[in-house]
Amino acid sequence: MPASLSHPALIDCRRLFLRNYEVRINIGVHDFEKKGEQRVMINVDLYIPLALSTPKNDHLNEVVDYDFMRETIARRMAQGHVHLQETLCDDVARIMLAHPNVRAVRVSTMKPDVYPDCDGVGVEVFHIKASE
Repeated sequence: MPASLSHPALIDCRRLFLRNYEVRINIGVHDFEKKGEQRVMINVDLYIPLALSTPKNDHLNEVVDYDFMRETIARRMAQGHVHLQETLCDDVARIMLAHPNVRAVRVSTMKPDVYPDCDGVGVEVFHIKASE
């Protein structure tokens, strides 16, 4: 269980997630990285209060749609080259946390093709909204 799930502010939340979303993005600080796209794996956890994510009529408008996560990432990617994974994570997390139903967010990115002797290198960020 992720440690974030044990945070007291999330005790009444549902976790919505996007796992190993593979995108190709212009990212990196080195000259060779600025010449083309790299593969990046993105993972997202959204924590949404059960009161705002428990459907009563089994309708999509009663919950946060999964498309929100993918569309947020696509909008950030459309802004062009980003130098650092930290910037990408922070930008995506900030936008997702601004959603009125999201109480907390965890975003991680990983570049799987940087080194041949490991699965990848990456960054993760976790944010909880200030008390409402």
